[in-house]
Amino acid sequence: MPLIDQKLPDLGSAPTASDLILKHLRTLIVDGTLDEGEPIRQDEIAGMFNVSKIPVREALKRLEAEGLVAFRRNRGAVVTALSEPEIVEMFEVRAILEASAIRFSVPHLSESRLSEAQELCDAFANETDASKWADLNWRFHSCLYEDAQRPYLVGMIRSVNDRLERYLRIQLSLSHGQSVADREHRDILSLCRAGHADGAADLVYAHILGACHSLMTHLPPQTKRDDP
Repeated sequence: MPLIDQKLPDLGSAPTASDLILKHLRTLIVDGTLDEGEPIRQDEIAGMFNVSKIPVREALKRLEAEGLVAFRRNRGAVVTALSEPEIVEMFEVRAILEASAIRFSVPHLSESRLSEAQELCDAFANETDASKWADLNWRFHSCLYEDAQRPYLVGMIRSVNDRLERYLRIQLSLSHGQSVADREHRDILSLCRAGHADGAADLVYAHILGACHSLMTHLPPQTKRDDP
């Protein structure tokens, strides 16, 4: 039998060591286990996964591209920190992008998509584990953008959300962020069901900037600084 006709496993779909390390480090950064400015020791990570430093460096380079890690002279890789003005600007960018995405998406939303969004909305409201709120929040929002038929736009939104997730966790945990977000999520979903694209876009924009204002009010003092 020719080799091309044989049923072979798709090795390209299997996660590499670099993929696994990337996922592990991203989780530690996003949930705050690795604090801002904290060095990431390549030897320790390599030993933890029983690999050479090559896949560790690959993972760190990918995290650098995502804005979660920076390489400093004489310190190696460290967790990046965002200054208060940078956080505000990124929330502003997120508001602009997400308002555009939902405006594109609303005319194409199917009943099955709206039902999926309703389930995620309910899951967010009923979740008592604060560590899961940011992920459920993203899943609800992104569900409503999938039908925008703008994959590059949605990818940009995902990238911004990755950089802001650790701060969104603070906002949801230290304020009444979950209950406010739940109420606004339901209002956004109601406008989507009614086909009001502009109204949904306006509310998404206000919803995100409102979360930013809440975050700035509750941000721990050590995070409020001018230099990243």
